[in-house]
Parts: sequence; structure tokens; C-alpha cells
Amino acid sequence: MKEIDTGYFDDYQPLPSTDGSYFGIKKHDAHREKYMQEEFEKQFTQLKERLKAARCKARVTKNNNSLALQATLPLKPGDKDKKGTGTKQYLISLGIPANLDGLKTAEEEAYELGKLIARKTFVWNEKYLGIKSKQKLEVKTFGELLEKFETEYFKNHKRTIKSEHSFNNYFRELKRRIPSEQLATSDNLLLILDSTEPESYPRRNLAISISIFAKYFDIYIDVAEYLKRPKAQKRNIPSDSQIESAYLGYEQYANSRQKRGIKNRKFENNWKIYRWIYGMLATFGLRPRELFLRPNIEWWLNSENINNTWKVDELAKTGEREVLPLHERWIELFDLKNQEICLSVTEYFTDSISYKRLNSNKLANCNWFKKANCGFTPYDLRHAWAIRAHLMGIPIKAASDNLGHSVQMHTKTYQKWFSLDNRKSAIDTAIAKQDTIKVLETKVKELELENEKLRITIKRLELEKQAIK
Repeated sequence: MKEIDTGYFDDYQPLPSTDGSYFGIKKHDAHREKYMQEEFEKQFTQLKERLKAARCKARVTKNNNSLALQATLPLKPGDKDKKGTGTKQYLISLGIPANLDGLKTAEEEAYELGKLIARKTFVWNEKYLGIKSKQKLEVKTFGELLEKFETEYFKNHKRTIKSEHSFNNYFRELKRRIPSEQLATSDNLLLILDSTEPESYPRRNLAISISIFAKYFDIYIDVAEYLKRPKAQKRNIPSDSQIESAYLGYEQYANSRQKRGIKNRKFENNWKIYRWIYGMLATFGLRPRELFLRPNIEWWLNSENINNTWKVDELAKTGEREVLPLHERWIELFDLKNQEICLSVTEYFTDSISYKRLNSNKLANCNWFKKANCGFTPYDLRHAWAIRAHLMGIPIKAASDNLGHSVQMHTKTYQKWFSLDNRKSAIDTAIAKQDTIKVLETKVKELELENEKLRITIKRLELEKQAIK
């Protein structure tokens, strides 16, 4: 993927997470929009100062949400010379939006107009009369605009792993579902949306991608009715015993592969790396990419890491954090501190700092889950971690912080997979806890009564002793 350098994002620090929720995404977008607006105002002020210092005869101004030129010019054809000066101050619309990218064009146009005024060669032509801007623009095909999508998108987004991930999701969805020869009109895009299955994830994902795409090419389209979230698909949340059993599938597959013969000996032991990934996902409830992205093996194996925490890299979706395990015994059971394997992990994921490489690792990990015949997906392990935390009585805030998302996301997304067995277990545990509390309360009252009896007995003995004296 080519680099597009705008320079506007050099000082921008995006929020570490959108946490995947609607409110999280809106908060992230609002933060970016605020930065863009502040940067625009700063650049706009600097532009006006440059024009003033150069004694340019034209100024750049904002007219609603567009940029325009302001200058004293010869009378426009048809205008009356009321003051007898032969000139008048005009506002010339440039037809470009009031954003950072538009400022570049506006400055160029201001200098060009200023030179014409200074040389007294200005004439009212189609460009300045605005005839071209009023003419109906030729509608381009979807394929033509899609080629420009990346350039336009990263004019308003800092290029990071997360923004590349978002862009590629939109791009892949659009390219796969919309014919390149299709004219890019709102009616055509709505027809394609109508052809998708109602209240389905494909329709919702396509609607989101179209709304993002349309914004950059001034295609006015309302996709609100297509954004309804469909019913969640059923997940296969594994129990602890199923997780421990599935771990064995990696070696079983590796042994069967040995019998068949391996074409490339370079990858002969990569099953150990992906089995390690499996164990870490189960133990910590991590997102897979939080292991692929610059894995901090040095800290993981450090003797000072007495809490056995995993450090997630700052480039990850929700920024850096330290993650605690739930079942520490799994660290030993899954051999997660094996130095040889851990060093192999470091070497294997050395270059995993690009969207393309991360996506490749993600697909490879999913394939290994299938090869090992796990019966569930990598993210099912994350859900299982959340449910296990709840059953163990860990506060929701502590669990959600450990998983790297909001409390709202934790309760909305993960707790809905709470099965009947899990609910029964939670209720039985709560009842048992209440019964234990009642027993303890009764015991405390009995001890308090016993203590009171002893206190009275001691007092009586003391009085008898004093009477004898």
C-alpha cells in the first residue's frame, strides 16, 4: 500500500480505542474531527498571513462550508458602476470545501488571481464567472472513484495500522459487491443495497462502507434504514475442559502431517508457534493481533514479571495495557513460558507491523484452529474468558479493562453469550455463597454469645477472688 503524506497528522495522537461500540466509534470520530477543525483554523490563519505578507491582491475567505476568493475587480459584465470607480469588490466561489486539502488549492488560486490584478490583465472568463462550476458534472463510474478512494480517505485520517484496517474493510466490501462499471449515483448504490438480504450483516457492512465512500465524493445518500443490526449469530463458547482438550489437537495434526510429509521444512515447527498463540488467547482473553503485533517476549520471560502479565503493544487497537491471566495454571499446562518457543514467536512476528502482515497472521491463526479441529474460533476464546471472569465473581470493570474495551461493550457483547449452564452455575454459586454467609453469620453470633458468657464468668471469678481477700 502506498504512503500518502499530508503532513497534517504529524502531531495528531488518535484515541487508543473505539472499543468497537457505536459510542466508541462516535467518540473517536469526534476527537479526530475536532483536531481537523483546529488544524484547519491554524492553517487558514497562516494562509491569510502569507497572502498579506506577499501583498497579494486577492484574499481567501470562508463562505458557509466552502472556500472563496475576495478581491476588488473590474465590473462584471452587466453590473452597474454606481460609484463611478469602474471596480467593485467581489466574492468568487471556488467550489471547493473548507477543509485542509482545499486550502492548498485556494492559496494557489489566490496567487494566480492576485497576479492578474497586479498586471491589470484580469478578465471575466468562465472560470471566474462560475459557469463551469454550475455545469452538470459528468457522473463517473464506481471503479473510477474507487481508484481515488484511498487518497481521499487518508487526507482526513492519520495512516496507522488501525486506520488502514478500517479502510481495507471498507475497500474490500465495496470492491467485492459493486460492479466497477456501475455509475456512482445514489440511486444505483441504493439498488445494490436493496439486493442484499434484509437485516443481515452483509447489508449492514455494505451500507456502512457506502456511507463512508459517498462522503468523499459528494454522493448524497441516506443509508440509515440499512444499518439495523441483525440478530447475532450463535457462538460456540467452549468450556474449560474443551479448551484444554482442543490444545492437544495441534500436536495431533503435526504428527499426522509428519506422516504425510511436509513440502517446506522451513515451516515444520510453526504448529508450536500457533499452539502457543492458542494457549495465550485462552489464558488472557486477548485479541489475536495483540500477540502478533510486536510481541513483548522480553517482558513475558522477565523474572520481574511476578504477576505473569502480558504487555499489549501501544500500536494495538486499544493501545498499550497489561493483561492478567485468569487460570495461571494454564501458563504451565500450555507451556507458555517455553523459552525456545517464545523466541521463535519473536522471530516469526518480527515484521508484523503492517495491515497486510497482520491480516495474513490472522488468517493463518484461523486456519490452525481448523487444522487442530478445535470446534470454535479464536474470538470464542475471548468470549469464554469474559464469561469465566463473571462466574469467578470478578467485577465487570476489572474484567472489561483486562480485555481492553468498555464496560458497555463487555455487558452488551460478551454477556449475551451467557448460556443456560453458565446462568445455572452463576445462580448456584450465588446461592451457595449466600448459604455460606448465613452459616458464618450464625457462627459469629454463637461465638459472640460464647464470648459474652466467658466475660461474665471471668467477672464473677474476679469478684469471688476479691471477696476471699
